[in-house]
Amino acid sequence: MRSRRQFVRLSLTALIPSARALAVRPEPAGRPRVALQSAPRVWLPLARTSELPPLLDDPSLLGPATGTAAQASAWLAPRAAVVPPPEGYTAYDIAENIVRAYQLHGEAAGLDWFLAIAQMAHETGSLTNFWSWRPQRNPAGIGVTGAWRTDQPADTAGWAYNTQRQRWEAGISFPTWESHAVPAHLGRLLAYALRDDQASDGQRQMIAYALSYRSLLSEYRGSAPTITGLNGRWAWPGDNYGQSIVALARQMLQG
Repeated sequence: MRSRRQFVRLSLTALIPSARALAVRPEPAGRPRVALQSAPRVWLPLARTSELPPLLDDPSLLGPATGTAAQASAWLAPRAAVVPPPEGYTAYDIAENIVRAYQLHGEAAGLDWFLAIAQMAHETGSLTNFWSWRPQRNPAGIGVTGAWRTDQPADTAGWAYNTQRQRWEAGISFPTWESHAVPAHLGRLLAYALRDDQASDGQRQMIAYALSYRSLLSEYRGSAPTITGLNGRWAWPGDNYGQSIVALARQMLQG
């Protein structure tokens, strides 16, 4: 019998049209295989500014993207470059593995994936902090509770040794960005934005997948249809959490 998490992971495949299915190509030696496009390099085109909705002071989490994949990649790549592989990410990794996954899953979920990337950049220092590196691939501090210890836990599941801080820290690591980290991040945002009765079948599947990693208080479901609704909920105290994400998204738009 399949577990709940296995069932939801299987259901997630329905969220992406088969025409967009990702071919498998190996990561660098020693890394797990992840999904990549079969073409050697595909840079997503920059949409004209006139085609994008304006970025409001308190934008909705739901709806079309407020920026482009090219803008997100151009912002992240030079900043993430301070951490070289194998832990960090190349410009190709960012465009083809990370940003592309946000776009595909975000469009399928009806979520502003550009705003989600801005949150990821805010949470990870533009992919420079330990929890965003390989093999953690944690995009938004999911399950990173602040718990830590100097000695290795008897069971290291749910723990990682932070080489930046020289200590063991509690948190969730994800095997890939495309199939695990990005759906978990976007699904968690959907859980804040929507109750189950407000969500489509596909959105409910992504929410269930995300909450199979880490649950969410029932009173938080549907409590944040806009980005500032995350204040004091996603982050604590987080008085200006959403506003900081909007400010960063505007910087990404300006280049």
